[in-house]
Amino acid sequence: MNVCAPLPAKESAPPPLQAALPTTDTRRRALAVGLIGPGRVGSALLSQLRNAQPRLAGSGLDLKLCGVAASRRMWLDIDDPDLNARHDTAQIWRPTDLHAFADHVRGLDGRHALLIDCSANDHVASHYADWLARGVHVVTPNKLAGSGSLERWHAIRASCRSGARFRYEATVCAGLPVVQTLRDLLDTGDRLLAVDGMFSGTLAWLCHRYDGSRPFSALVREAHGLGYTEPDPRDDLSGRDVARKLVILAREAGWHLSLDDIEVESLVPADLAEVSKEECLARMDTLDAPMVARLAQARAEGGVLRHVASLDAHGNAKVALTVLPASHPFAHSRLTDNVVQFTTHRYCDNPMLVQGPGAGPEVTAAGIFSDLLRIADTLEFRP
Repeated sequence: MNVCAPLPAKESAPPPLQAALPTTDTRRRALAVGLIGPGRVGSALLSQLRNAQPRLAGSGLDLKLCGVAASRRMWLDIDDPDLNARHDTAQIWRPTDLHAFADHVRGLDGRHALLIDCSANDHVASHYADWLARGVHVVTPNKLAGSGSLERWHAIRASCRSGARFRYEATVCAGLPVVQTLRDLLDTGDRLLAVDGMFSGTLAWLCHRYDGSRPFSALVREAHGLGYTEPDPRDDLSGRDVARKLVILAREAGWHLSLDDIEVESLVPADLAEVSKEECLARMDTLDAPMVARLAQARAEGGVLRHVASLDAHGNAKVALTVLPASHPFAHSRLTDNVVQFTTHRYCDNPMLVQGPGAGPEVTAAGIFSDLLRIADTLEFRP
């Protein structure tokens, strides 16, 4: 079943995803999907969707990719295995128009439609409320909606009254079930006492590797060279990205917090905050003396340095480099792992831990895919 009739265009129609495999069950669930942001995560997700399509079709889910939109260009009804290598066939592209893109995926035939935003773009996030109000499901790893203005957040949540679903598991710890675990605890009547987490794989790696034998700045440069950091390492070292994740969890727990409500310790010296990325990397040695002192403090207390985000039962939230006792669960995490600890009324003496890889295109894509399947499971069958 072709659930997406293409928009009128001068170009010839591109090839669709492979046809659904036959199944003995005549009931079908059809889901039209549009992807925004064909970068590393988006491309990994498309690969996972293609590989899973025969299995999903066999279980009664007809998944149809209706189009992909990049920052400047979009194409409709095409399944291209190498999205970023098609610059020589520009005739298949149209200028990106998010309204037209959403209309195309939604169609006019009452189909189930879902948009996936892998763009990390605030302008795209500004469309969520409208899409949801029109009955289009939204799945995203984009943190800017969940941690942006409270007004927009409330508008997004209110728009879900249309029956459309908004899922954002991958905004916090990629493929780890952190948001859903918190939701399950609260929905079953548990009472949250605290959330503590190591939400940055980059900072986890730096803390694990830093033992004083090499300057901290050398480790930052190594992490940057390995691709562990953001293009600008200050995005990691400032703690801002971790604070966004904590805001998302705080709102999920019922606290109406914004970024300005989070106490954030930045590891970036003031004299490096406003310079260019290149100058910052060249002058990274200014990080070393403060980190030597922090490491000495940790050793004097018999503990270890870890970068931790914390939220207590009163809504107080903090992101900081912290000295933890050597017996603490976070002291034994693996390299770039994310770890989240939920302390609740039920899990008080022995808090619940969620731990595992919290970054990377494949695991992030898997978290998005899981959200898609959760939505698909709620769709009604059609003969």
